Amino acid sequence: MAKKAQVNLEKCKGCDLCIGVCPTGAIHKSGTSNKKGYNYVEIDFEKCNGCGACYIICPDCCFVIVETTGSGR
Repeated sequence: MAKKAQVNLEKCKGCDLCIGVCPTGAIHKSGTSNKKGYNYVEIDFEKCNGCGACYIICPDCCFVIVETTGSGR
């Protein structure tokens, strides 16, 4: 099993701290706003290695690290 990050799109305020700490470049801006009007981030599951850097840095606790099977989707 692999570990992957998942983000709560409605909690994300688009501060981009996670983008800067992701060692694989798996996190990027979506270009879409959530219900609060923030441009949230998305995760490329193919690039995500589940390291948890995004989980640690996020001031709004938007991330969880989950165990996945297969491609992580």
